[in-house]
Amino acid sequence: MADREARPIDPEQINVILATDCGSTTTKAILIEKVDGHYRQTFRGEAPTTVEEPAADVTVGVINAATEVGELAGRRLVDDDGNLIRPARDGEGCDIYISTSSAGGGLQMMVAGVVREMSAASARRAALGAGAIVMDTIASNDRRLPHEQIQRIRDLRPDMILVSGGTDGGNEAKPVAIAELIAPAKPQPRFGSSFRMPLIYAGNTEVQDRIHQVLDDSVELTVVDNVRPVLERENLGPARDAIHDLFLEHVMAHAPGYDRLMGWTDAPIMPTPGAVGNILQRIAKTGGINAVGVDIGGATTDVFSVFDGTFNRTVSANLGMSYSISNVCAEATLPFVMRWVPFGMNERELRNRVKNKMIRPTTIPQTLESLIFEQAVAREALRLAYIQHREFATTLKGVQQQRTVGDTFSQQSGGQSIVDNLKLDLLVGSGGVLSHAPRMQQTAAMLIDAFEPEGFTTLAKDSIFMMPHLGVLAEVHERAAIEVFERDCLVYLGTCVSPRGQGRAGRLCFRYEISGGGLSETGELLVGETRLFPLADGERATMKVEPARGFDMGNGSGRTVEREVRGGTVGLVLDARGRPLVLPENEEERRQAMTGWISTLGLYPG
Repeated sequence: MADREARPIDPEQINVILATDCGSTTTKAILIEKVDGHYRQTFRGEAPTTVEEPAADVTVGVINAATEVGELAGRRLVDDDGNLIRPARDGEGCDIYISTSSAGGGLQMMVAGVVREMSAASARRAALGAGAIVMDTIASNDRRLPHEQIQRIRDLRPDMILVSGGTDGGNEAKPVAIAELIAPAKPQPRFGSSFRMPLIYAGNTEVQDRIHQVLDDSVELTVVDNVRPVLERENLGPARDAIHDLFLEHVMAHAPGYDRLMGWTDAPIMPTPGAVGNILQRIAKTGGINAVGVDIGGATTDVFSVFDGTFNRTVSANLGMSYSISNVCAEATLPFVMRWVPFGMNERELRNRVKNKMIRPTTIPQTLESLIFEQAVAREALRLAYIQHREFATTLKGVQQQRTVGDTFSQQSGGQSIVDNLKLDLLVGSGGVLSHAPRMQQTAAMLIDAFEPEGFTTLAKDSIFMMPHLGVLAEVHERAAIEVFERDCLVYLGTCVSPRGQGRAGRLCFRYEISGGGLSETGELLVGETRLFPLADGERATMKVEPARGFDMGNGSGRTVEREVRGGTVGLVLDARGRPLVLPENEEERRQAMTGWISTLGLYPG
């Protein structure tokens, strides 16, 4: 199959799709089939990823996962020679095969630019959007001396480097100076000693020839359009496309077995995070909505957002639930973690729990107390990751914004976050602690407490982490990807309704009227109260909310809003605890507040 010739793909002739995600430890395979005219995810299998010794061939894990899927489906997908059967016929084979990968640590990059907050930030957004982990950012104003920057470049060993700097026709000396740092460093790639470091130049187009002159044969230079052609606009597409191409040409080609895998796939292999971002962007565009997605893992937490068509991704490399759990507790502090726990815990015992999780990362909570503590840590990891995301997902810095009289004394010039929870329509969670929580209500509570959604926000979780598979599928069959995303990928938890604003506990927060979906309810919520109404998955209701003065549901302070709300496995959650969410400082009052919240949602037994 490795030498199989590329063939045109007719979406209408695709009935059986095999997709894999080659993760760092596990290769996950799913089967998508056309059922009654609609595409559905039907079977799933997994096997250990085999990029390392003794197999040292990623296709071994792929074949093992595909074989398991085939056995479950009663469909022979792999022939006796260990190749995928094409096309689908008489209960065997598949029409197309696609894959994503984060094996071997995923795509690791270094970016460089002239000004850290401007051209370097644009380069960082391009790399993150392509699915990379950004190891470091080199800039002329990063406070490191030139010899320190050169040594850092030597030490990193990334998969590739992205260099930006200067607007088109602007500063010429600074972008060249960045290249002059890289040239003597002679950067070495992470995989393979026989090929040159891929370097993408996406800066001032006027100095492309000088960049060629400065950089010698130790790097393989690719020149694309400027990521920041003018101060007021970013152009990240060409750099992202080049990253994807070089990822396949260099990184994947030198990883064990990937040359064979690339011969099998009917679409270019995508980095796993890039594929997740791709499907989120497609869904936001198709539905005309603003969306946020989060994937919390053992070592990192990825946050993706699409607001008004602008996509951003951040990687919080020190915030995770196993390898990085001590970092979460250190950064959040233990008192902030413990504010989500409705009873007292011995601090020494808690620290031992954290250390045990680090050295035994695959363990799961065995007691209710352990579960509550782990979910408390998850809230803080998610909260901190979202704060970092909001700080990164900003309007372009260095651009003068039109100011109102009220902004006269503000010193900001651009750089305001584009992430606005009042505009957020869909919040999707994935990762073990969210996807595998014993009760759906626990997943909803973690998302609400960490992200503090405002207005009307639909909550969902990725059922079996198939967003990467659908992200790469969207490149060859968008309709199939979107149908499976809507029907099988997401488990809808319901809708959270919460106004922006704070007030004294016990005063009126908002009045509401709910009709439809089997509900006919009217009432009011006081500040600090929560309420849950059953609204089944697939059901919809109309809700009218009249916020009190000082509270905003999206139309302004005190103004009534009427919206359609979607049901789910949890239902319709009304949250009048205030935004930003601040829990009582008094210990007894805090425990009472948490106990009330737990009782409202039925989070834990007893």
